[in-house]
Amino acid sequence: MNTYTFFITSFIIILIPGTGVIYTISVGVSKGKKASILAAFGCTAGIIPHLCISIALSSLLVKMSSSAFTIIKLLGALYLLYLGVGMMLSKTKLKLENAKLENNPVPIVCRGILINLLNPKLTLFFFSFLPQYVNSNGKNYVIESLTYGLAFMILTLIVFMGYGILGGTAKKLIISSPKRINLLQKFFGIIFIVFAVQLALSPF
Repeated sequence: MNTYTFFITSFIIILIPGTGVIYTISVGVSKGKKASILAAFGCTAGIIPHLCISIALSSLLVKMSSSAFTIIKLLGALYLLYLGVGMMLSKTKLKLENAKLENNPVPIVCRGILINLLNPKLTLFFFSFLPQYVNSNGKNYVIESLTYGLAFMILTLIVFMGYGILGGTAKKLIISSPKRINLLQKFFGIIFIVFAVQLALSPF
């Protein structure tokens, strides 16, 4: 897998509506564009601890043995398969919160940070995702991992800001076409399954 695949996969992952996306859209709908940008920054900042923990754990395993890195890659394939099947079978519908949010930017940012900070799945995600694109035999494993992680965070910020700015339009689309969103989730699920198979069959 190369850098091109990394950006495509990352973009798809970030694009899939989750709690952070829903929060950013909610803020954009109820408080405007500027507030949604603050929410996007908060959600992106909440990724940092998970990124650091996952890189530290994976770098330790890589130093221990090459077989440990192979295990990480296989776990990554299983996790991508899990995400894909989960999206294929998911029947959940997106809901936007219409509750009024504070005018103070601090609570908006803090809420965004907590949404991702308190999500343990992010550590598992980075732990299984980043090693697929980093040279395990290289001396700059940590630096490369941080570089990919930073790129993922930048993409997250851009996509979330886009979701927030287009919040009003997105709200109408989601409410009026829940079936369209469901089909989109299934489409993304198929892509994840394909990536999982590709990863499992690729040489380590």
